[in-house]
Amino acid sequence: MKLLRVGPAGAERPALLDEEGTLRDLSALVPDVDAGLFADESALERVRAAVGARVLPALDPSGLRIGPPVGRIGKIVCVGLNYHAHATELRVKVPAEPVLFLKAPDTVVGPEDTVLVPRGSEKTDWEVELAVVIGRTARYLETDEQALASIAGYAVANDVSERAFQMERGGQWDKGKNCETFNPLGPWLVTADEVPDPQDLRLRLWVNGQLRQDGSTADQIFPVAQVVRYVSQYMTLHPGDIVNTGTPAGVAMGQPEPKPYLRAGDVVELEIDGLGRQRQVLKEA
Repeated sequence: MKLLRVGPAGAERPALLDEEGTLRDLSALVPDVDAGLFADESALERVRAAVGARVLPALDPSGLRIGPPVGRIGKIVCVGLNYHAHATELRVKVPAEPVLFLKAPDTVVGPEDTVLVPRGSEKTDWEVELAVVIGRTARYLETDEQALASIAGYAVANDVSERAFQMERGGQWDKGKNCETFNPLGPWLVTADEVPDPQDLRLRLWVNGQLRQDGSTADQIFPVAQVVRYVSQYMTLHPGDIVNTGTPAGVAMGQPEPKPYLRAGDVVELEIDGLGRQRQVLKEA
């Protein structure tokens, strides 16, 4: 299933995109696409049954905003330097263990919402990423099979980053990762049963129409299952939590000088096979 949330920011309602590409209203069946839905198998079965019975009312998508596909996110765990080619372009060693950092849930916006260039920014960067949405509590997982079984679905994420804030202003990475609007998510949550192999997905990103990133999750240093299992050793993952699994080569920071960092007016578009496409226009904060 392709689950999503539509409507004004803060007042989104649950919806579904069916196999014919018709937008369907889920609000009579479930209150939201969130931890409550992922943790309630009976609610998911009601949705599946309604899809099969073709009884869900259609929605007119004209002028309808698509919001983040997950509501009330608990936490966002991110993996840095998780693609071989990305580590190569930055001329850094492949990490021996996953590099983890956190993004605040309030960085999440819809897939076509405005991204704000922070005040004082000179090095705002892009990062197309596969986002994992947790569906079952994951705590001290022992196997990759357990890790995959804890995943509700997958989505497209843009892990927007301000490199000067991140790398040059002291402390950890938080200042460069948690500016407002720095985690566009969606358009859909595609349930895990529709993604048979998360290590066989193509990721691409364009800036002003120029292809900048073109990679595959096959290049991940730490595959999805290993990442989820690893994270569960250090923190509990709850339904509705997000894991951003890293970005392939092609970020601005890895380009020759002058590096093409983002400015107000730039247009970023990104997609992952089967998971949909995003488009953001940047503006000054």
